[in-house]
Amino acid sequence: MKKQYLTIIMLLCAIHVFAQKNVRIKESFDFDWMFILDDNPAYAQKDFSVTNWTEIQLPHDWSIKLDFDKAAGGSAGFLPGGIGWYRKRFMLPASYKDKKVSVFFDGIFHQSDVYINGHHLGFRPYGFCSIEYDLTPYLKSGEENIIAVRVDRTGDGARWYTGSGIYRHAWLQVVNPVHIETYGTYITTPVVSTEKAEVKITTTLVNSGDQHANVTVSQRILNALGKEVAKSEGKSISLQANTSTDVDQMLSLKNPKLWSVESPEMYSMETTVKTGSKVVDVYSTPFGVRTIRFDKDKGFFLNGEHLKLKGLCLHQDAGSLGTAVPDRADERRLEILKEYGCNAIRCAHNPYSPEFMDMCDRMGFVVIAEAFDKWKSGYYEKYFDEWWQKDLGNMILRDRNHPSVILWSIGNEVQEAWEEPSVSVPRAKMLQDFVHQLEPTRPVTLAAQNNHKEEFAGVTDVIGYNYLEARMLSEKKKYPERICLISEELPYFRGEEGNIRSYTPLNPWNVVAENDFVAGGFIWSGVDYLGEAVGNSRGWPNGLFDICMNEKPRAAYHRAMWNAEPLVSIAVMDVSLDIDHGRDLWQWPKMASHWNFPRSYMGQIMEIRTISNCERVELFFNDKSMGKSKTADFTNNTIVWYLPYIPGKLEAKGYNGDEEVATYTLVTSKQTDKAVLKADVTEIKADGQDLSHISIHLEDEDGNLVQTDDRMLTVSVEGEGKFLGIDNGDLRREKTFAVNELKTYFGKALVVVQSTRKAGKMRVSVRMEGVDEPYVVEVQSKNP
Repeated sequence: MKKQYLTIIMLLCAIHVFAQKNVRIKESFDFDWMFILDDNPAYAQKDFSVTNWTEIQLPHDWSIKLDFDKAAGGSAGFLPGGIGWYRKRFMLPASYKDKKVSVFFDGIFHQSDVYINGHHLGFRPYGFCSIEYDLTPYLKSGEENIIAVRVDRTGDGARWYTGSGIYRHAWLQVVNPVHIETYGTYITTPVVSTEKAEVKITTTLVNSGDQHANVTVSQRILNALGKEVAKSEGKSISLQANTSTDVDQMLSLKNPKLWSVESPEMYSMETTVKTGSKVVDVYSTPFGVRTIRFDKDKGFFLNGEHLKLKGLCLHQDAGSLGTAVPDRADERRLEILKEYGCNAIRCAHNPYSPEFMDMCDRMGFVVIAEAFDKWKSGYYEKYFDEWWQKDLGNMILRDRNHPSVILWSIGNEVQEAWEEPSVSVPRAKMLQDFVHQLEPTRPVTLAAQNNHKEEFAGVTDVIGYNYLEARMLSEKKKYPERICLISEELPYFRGEEGNIRSYTPLNPWNVVAENDFVAGGFIWSGVDYLGEAVGNSRGWPNGLFDICMNEKPRAAYHRAMWNAEPLVSIAVMDVSLDIDHGRDLWQWPKMASHWNFPRSYMGQIMEIRTISNCERVELFFNDKSMGKSKTADFTNNTIVWYLPYIPGKLEAKGYNGDEEVATYTLVTSKQTDKAVLKADVTEIKADGQDLSHISIHLEDEDGNLVQTDDRMLTVSVEGEGKFLGIDNGDLRREKTFAVNELKTYFGKALVVVQSTRKAGKMRVSVRMEGVDEPYVVEVQSKNP
């Protein structure tokens, strides 16, 4: 009997899964596209022949593989834009008859026009929003259909590298005439305790058919294991043809597992729509149960517990991959940042991909979701009046169910902050009121820059100060009711009130940590990025991590401040180090974590810094103790020592009380003897998207890291895989990102390879200058 019962349950589950797959289809539309960097109106026509076009897959950024061109400007990383066209052929199965079929783009940068079988579907100027078009009226059943996309990346652009093209995923979505609208579920938790959560869901139902329908909507909540933990009674409504309506329902969830940065527990709301007894739609919405609160005196609270936001500002590119960032690249980045101690991300200065937001939910980051960089200035100025509501609403509707999102940001350093309050304040209120009406459960913020009008900054629920810690402290006395955070925080120097460029060597994080009312701080920038380049650089080199996600010596300070685990590090100061210094305000004094300097340095007194969260640090110079110093006696938890350069060994030991709790050693290395290759994963999915990141570092014959004897590397890939890019962390590269050879930088490099859609083995060979035989890493791809 028990066996029969289990069989029935399994059968019912199988029927349910089949029903869900059958009634709503969302399939990848990433492959088999053709591309040309050219412009011709004929490219939109169905019968155009794509001779001499290039086959590509999405995500795709055409700019990243072009040659550098000074005329393109530093904002774009000196990478040109232009106008490009994409075309894709596809057939629809007979089962799609009488269904609604739409194409869905997660992001096209920018000024895009989309055509189906020669019919113009629409134009969307903003490059960071999701775009959906209904294909149904123009599709040809039983014959080939052609979708064409024109992307115009000419004229004014963003202040950073955005890439060009269909740089995020695309999808084909198929639903019945009666269905749930895209982003058509809105889940809130008005009552939350450890014993119970009241879960409210508003479902937007659409009847795109020509007949009225009697509809029943029901909900059930599944936990992370897929087990049903709550369900609602069905709610019946009458839905007229070609109309939509909202349906509100409540569910009670007993003993909810709360979402937090330490334990990011997720649930899934499964919404089922029936007409009569027939299931016509099943829609799954991930969500979390948690409470958030900002307090004017105590900062930010998550689930009633105080949480200081240890934040990083990020741009979305990934070095040689450009902005066409496969999901695994973002996941690896977030894994590294999580281990570092970061708990908060500011998405600068635009909505991020849906997959990135899902990762923040799963991995436990809180997020500032930001809609715009500028309003009525810059490249968005000519589009603001017509498009701001559509673009802002797109972000909010898409991201409102993410438990990670704690703030809606409506702008960054907007021109209006300097304008007369009679103009700027109503505009800011207009945007904030729109957000409050659409999604009232989270507060609104904006990031205010130097010399902003204080009336303007006071509009939003939470005020973000960019590099203005001193002004924030002063204004808090004047406006004690204001809620504050540091939306952009310098990594090393601090400005004084009225003089942002005082270059005061007191880390701004101290202000965040020492003042309870400051909700947190977001360092600019967490990771180096392309664009906003000066000199011979291609990007912004002042992050805590380089574009390979190598942690820089300078990053030891925030690692020490953000983690309880005892830490000590060593960095040697030398102004002549070959480091891209970037713009003045965001610099750190040049430092390196090695003990290899030219012979001319012999006997020269060097400044050595030990960064630590330990009570005391003892420094050993060639096994001789140079004494112990108290960390609290020095600024920025950084003890300064002076020693003559003599090759050998530096060792720092950190103590709490009398107990040794941390060590760090630098040894003078010999010349490069070998390269060491390590793949982050050696088994990946054969889905044409998954990645393996192969980290490379140089070692001497004793196994010590070599940072001062860099070598040229050349990469080749055979078998079921393809080469995507090679980086070394130095943004001053001369050759295009398309090349397969590059010299190591400080003894390191990173190779990124991608699977094909066929299972098999990929052989990655790396030849190093001075070594005859190649180094080989094998990566196996398996069917997902």
